[in-house]
Amino acid sequence: MPCPELPDLPDLPRGFDFTDPDLLQSRVPHPEFARTRRTAPVWWCAQPAGIAGFADEGYWAVTRHEDVKYVSTHPELFSSNTNTAVIRFNESISRDQIEVQKMIMLNMDPPEHTRVRQIVQRGFTPRAVRSLEDALRTRARAIVAAADAEGGETFDFVTRVAVELPLQAIAELIGVPQEDRSKIFDWSNKMAAYDDPEYAITEEVGAEAALEIVSYAMNLAAARKACPAKDIVSRLVAAEDEGNLSNDEFGFFVILLAVAGNETTRNAISHGMHAFLTHPDQWELYKRERPATAAEEIVRWATPVVSFQRTATQDVELGGQRVKKGDRVGLFYSSANNDPEVFDEPERFDITRDPNPHLGFGGGGPHFCLGKSLAVKEIDLIFHAIADTLPDLRLAGDPRRLRSAWLNGIKELRVTRG
Repeated sequence: MPCPELPDLPDLPRGFDFTDPDLLQSRVPHPEFARTRRTAPVWWCAQPAGIAGFADEGYWAVTRHEDVKYVSTHPELFSSNTNTAVIRFNESISRDQIEVQKMIMLNMDPPEHTRVRQIVQRGFTPRAVRSLEDALRTRARAIVAAADAEGGETFDFVTRVAVELPLQAIAELIGVPQEDRSKIFDWSNKMAAYDDPEYAITEEVGAEAALEIVSYAMNLAAARKACPAKDIVSRLVAAEDEGNLSNDEFGFFVILLAVAGNETTRNAISHGMHAFLTHPDQWELYKRERPATAAEEIVRWATPVVSFQRTATQDVELGGQRVKKGDRVGLFYSSANNDPEVFDEPERFDITRDPNPHLGFGGGGPHFCLGKSLAVKEIDLIFHAIADTLPDLRLAGDPRRLRSAWLNGIKELRVTRG
């Protein structure tokens, strides 16, 4: 599909691309987002044909909060299924590999998405999350206590603290033995880190990791069908007369949990710790008052998913631009969450910010994050535990960022005890 005849944005260099993994490895491009919101909030970003794994020559970058919400809440106009929600793959990916990803709920459209979501949301009711709270509080305290007890003045906050609670929460939620959580961590890393040469992950290795998760989850589902237990798996795959998930549907649901429920929450916790330690007044405020608004501001500030995409199902006007049927549309949550039309002083990390209508869990609509309440609870619990046990942490170096086209990831965050 040829790109529209549009001039480059005056103050962005030709060839600039918000999904460039080299760019996101170094920083989130907030200055460029600000310029784009101001001068061309729906901007055609040209790409060399095939570079993102798609047979087109670019996408529309949607950068304003209002427009991201509009696209998110109109699935009849903007499809998650046509090209999936992932905005950039490696150019070596085949179309068949992209098509397989449509089995994941993230990449479905109504009515199929509605059917699957109605089933899986049984495991994310407020009651279900509350039932996990005591166990997760105990786990959060144990994780931080173990980090404190392992010795060494300096340690990596990501691997010793941030990774653990999201993994243990997923294991607790779906009945995975805690000793298997390292497998989930390894497989999800391989699926999400294919752009980072440090991990030397190819598309093939990532596909193999996805297959491992699906196989593991399918076996778990089969076991629960044969012998139901009091866990979410039994409710999802063995619910008589209420509809249920097939074994393979459950497998793809676990893939979604492994990335959306693990990678994102882990990165929110890592970015949150970095934000606290670079804004010591906020850390002191948190330790003293523990405001209930802190977790939402951490998610706004971190915005672990920089962007997802949709594909226009028909010609439509958006932000003053004519988007044609078949055009890809990039939803840049990192930009929307710093839109000054919505947030006072968005560049300020303020854990008392209220209201806080951020889009860190999506822009609303059918794909609003199913696990929001669980993620907020995990963030609350881990920072309560850190404030109680390791209140005097200090930074010991700059974070090392993940090379990714769509994740705002931190691979390593060295901290030292005060």
